[in-house]
Amino acid sequence: MLVEKNVPLQHCNSFGIAARAHTLVRVRGEDDIRDFLAHPLWGRQPAFVLGGGSNVVLTGDVEPVVLKMEISGMRLLHETERHWIVEAGAGERWHDLVAWTLAQGYAGLENMALIPGTVGAAPVQNIGAYGLELQDRFDSLDAVDLASGELFTLGAAQCAFGYRDSVFKHAPAERNAVMRARVAGRPPRGLGLAGRAVITRVRLALPKDWKPDLGYLDLQRKQTEAGIKSPTARQIFDWVCAIRRAKLPDPEKIGNAGSFFKNPTVTPEQCSDIIAREPKIVHYPMDDGTVKLAAGWLIDACGWKGKTMGRAGVYDKQALVLVNRGNRHSLDGSVTGGEVMTLAQAIQTSVYERFGIRLEPEPVVV
Repeated sequence: MLVEKNVPLQHCNSFGIAARAHTLVRVRGEDDIRDFLAHPLWGRQPAFVLGGGSNVVLTGDVEPVVLKMEISGMRLLHETERHWIVEAGAGERWHDLVAWTLAQGYAGLENMALIPGTVGAAPVQNIGAYGLELQDRFDSLDAVDLASGELFTLGAAQCAFGYRDSVFKHAPAERNAVMRARVAGRPPRGLGLAGRAVITRVRLALPKDWKPDLGYLDLQRKQTEAGIKSPTARQIFDWVCAIRRAKLPDPEKIGNAGSFFKNPTVTPEQCSDIIAREPKIVHYPMDDGTVKLAAGWLIDACGWKGKTMGRAGVYDKQALVLVNRGNRHSLDGSVTGGEVMTLAQAIQTSVYERFGIRLEPEPVVV
């Protein structure tokens, strides 16, 4: 177990916010977590799990012990009649895994290319893009219980995936519910694992009978431009990368946390009411009967695209992305977490006042 004190975190979060970890533990295997929990001092303190830092806003120095996830490794675990089962360590970059699977001939993750962050963070957020979500390819994961140090495995149903949601984003249930869950062999509905467990490895089921997912308009445009009737997974991968690079800033150059707000969902009646007032609103019917609205369109309609408050701003090519207008590599000149959240709250107020819709941030605020 490698423990470091007073560690700068500016290069460990994609916003480039200057902050420090009072104590940081580099986790390169399950034993590092167990050693941390067994330590007489650090094991009694709260812990904050940090992956790639692409979905976090630091509002100050981090007092809980930071568990920096660096578990590596990607492999074909086994195969079934219908799927390739691929396993990756929680510390691997998600995009690296997508590229690696395609290089091995395993299609299925191409629509989620260039999503920032690590593999371990992917199930927490149930990441998704261009018509595909992690839950569509998920097999299982391993995690360590931060109370007992025990390793356990969860399947898709136990992770309670939802839109940008999972069991790992909700507070733990009371002790009796936890015990009942263990007896049953799985968490009961509503059991939260936020702050209770650390994901160490993730397994994905990639289909052998692969079919392209081209439901999104941007991909259909790329297909039309290329004149390709039946694109390969590699071609879709390239299209997604091109689309994302055209719309989203490179965190190495412009600090950001990707999409800052979730796309809100409304009832068909609510959507019809908004369309009557705003005919051009971008919306997508969902399988459960609700309608998803494009948060970026709502923000843009309120006039926020390209605007700046302090050193926080709204990206001029995509209103859904908040960016660092300062110097992300400077301790004094970078944006602060407070500035980011002040801008975010102003945007939320504008959207609510005009549309009656409350936008929910995606990043974790620490």
